[in-house]
Amino acid sequence: QVQLVESGGGLVQAGGSLRLSCAASAFTFTMGWFRQAPGREREFVAAISWSGNSTYSTDSVKGRFTISRDNAKNTVYLQMNSLKPEDTAVYHCAAATYGRLSVNSYEYRYWGQGTHVTVSS
Repeated sequence: QVQLVESGGGLVQAGGSLRLSCAASAFTFTMGWFRQAPGREREFVAAISWSGNSTYSTDSVKGRFTISRDNAKNTVYLQMNSLKPEDTAVYHCAAATYGRLSVNSYEYRYWGQGTHVTVSS
């Protein structure tokens, strides 16, 4: 069993930045960030391989969000720049039990409780 704890959310003005962190209780393979806005389905944001050498992000955040990890700290980060009001959501990190990058939430076994991000216009 792996516990995931997110932090770093908050209220920021449009154009601002936030860095989310996800601390895991043990080493993890592929890690992902997902988000869920009010009244909308959960959507994939970004994923990173266990080594950190491979990443993938959804088109709407490319060039603005960067996923990274520090395996010595069992922590994954999501650097979010140029934030927009449409980025407002609860952000969850998730851990898969294998190394293949995936955009599908059902392929991630462990989930954090989420951290709120609100971007004001």
